[in-house]
Amino acid sequence: MIVKRIRWIGRSRSDLKEFPDRVQRAVGHALWGVQMSEIPPSAKLLKGFGNAKVWEIRENDSSGTYRVVYTVEFRDFVAVLHAFQKKSKSGIATPQQEMDLVKQRLANAKALYQKGVE
Repeated sequence: MIVKRIRWIGRSRSDLKEFPDRVQRAVGHALWGVQMSEIPPSAKLLKGFGNAKVWEIRENDSSGTYRVVYTVEFRDFVAVLHAFQKKSKSGIATPQQEMDLVKQRLANAKALYQKGVE
């Protein structure tokens, strides 16, 4: 079985490191499954990205709701695009400013992939 590498885009890794330890472990376990071509139970396909295959891992903790957004669009790696704590008190939708950042980082990841940077 081929294990895809993780490619951290922008501040996604350092942002994840600020999450509570339990959330970091749960996300790490979920990302390991993604690297093995699995879809974790905590993952949901994000709408609005066409065929980019952008997913969101959701983890809840007593301190709040945390999300990690990634794409499996690339053959050689999983690109982790964003990690953030959802602060909205109402609704389940991802805030627009977070979606805009995901779109920007997805474009950055595509540019890196086209240049052959791994």
